[in-house]
Amino acid sequence: MTDLAESSLLDPELRALRDQFGEWGADFPGHALALDSDPEWIRRCFDLPAVRYLSRMGIPAEYGHEPEPIAGRRFRGELAMERAVIMEELAFADAGMLVASPGPLLAGVLVDVLADAAQKEWFYGRMTAEPLWTCFALTEPERGSDAAAMASSLTPREDGKGLVLNGTKRYVGNAARAGIATVFARTGPGPLGVTAVLTATDVPGFRAEALPMIGLRGAMISAIELDGVPVGEESVLGRHLSASRRGTWAFIQTFNRLRPGVAAIAVGIARAAAAYVRSGRSALTADEQDRLDRLDRRVRACRELVHRAAAAVDHNGSNGYLASAAKVRAAELAESATREACSFFGPGARLEHPLLDKFARDARAMEFLEGTSSMQKLNLFQGYRSSRFDRDRPFPAGSVPRE
Repeated sequence: MTDLAESSLLDPELRALRDQFGEWGADFPGHALALDSDPEWIRRCFDLPAVRYLSRMGIPAEYGHEPEPIAGRRFRGELAMERAVIMEELAFADAGMLVASPGPLLAGVLVDVLADAAQKEWFYGRMTAEPLWTCFALTEPERGSDAAAMASSLTPREDGKGLVLNGTKRYVGNAARAGIATVFARTGPGPLGVTAVLTATDVPGFRAEALPMIGLRGAMISAIELDGVPVGEESVLGRHLSASRRGTWAFIQTFNRLRPGVAAIAVGIARAAAAYVRSGRSALTADEQDRLDRLDRRVRACRELVHRAAAAVDHNGSNGYLASAAKVRAAELAESATREACSFFGPGARLEHPLLDKFARDARAMEFLEGTSSMQKLNLFQGYRSSRFDRDRPFPAGSVPRE
């Protein structure tokens, strides 16, 4: 990556990771508009190196994940910093292809946080056997991701043989084609009454349908109906843990780990918009060059924030406050960068430049992906108020973890 200055937190190995995914991402743009029209286009892309990697990203070595070494190191995508680097590069190539690709991602992080040995064996075994989509079902219509208002229920079956899952979920990425779902439901009142289950999606009563979307169409964001879905006791995640370390605690930990990567997607979209201007305008006025240079500086600053947030989460999985700040800033950057890019091509830019129009639509989706800015600002404020967020040093010097 030669168009932007180095991040202060990337060592030579992480820079090699970035460069490799920059190279692999070069396959994505040729599929971007086809995928935007038909999300199932991704099935034609399983042989692309980046898609192959994403299909297993986050799977630990003990479950057979042996990715190609990069600079002598096997990056399995288990760290927030690794995911931030990978996801920025692939979003720069095309965010739609990134979110459309099969793999564990959000569900996989939850499994890592909550699952017992048998559950991990089942989950990772299926993920390594074939490219498979997963989904993470938390959000509900009219309730959002507010655990306190969750209505989906997990109750004992009348015959006493296992449990049954009922409810409705909304805005769940890839649910309509997922083979495995992690689903949150309520077993009782209060924050300790929230739990998660691991289930195949081909069981009776599980129905998912893709929703019409303007941006990030490749993700097949879906609605789920849960009508008496049978769940065995062995499929309840966190059953070997204390009640305080399941449910609400678990999805907060999961979002903390994934949030820097989501922010990195927004940074990648902003970079793509700036690069489109450079490739589409052969000559720029002095004022236009100044505007583009300012956009570059904003991208660099936001990337630095994202990397610091990732390092903070890798140091302490409960420290998601800086990640919330990064998500807010990056979502704002993606939207403003794509609007700015359109201004370089005149009033008909989005009609005359379909790819630029796609960037703008995908950028808008970043406001809602993994929590709105209002939710992130609330989390950030709570961190300040509880004195758990040190804005000067979100993680101790030299503490960025390495394999």
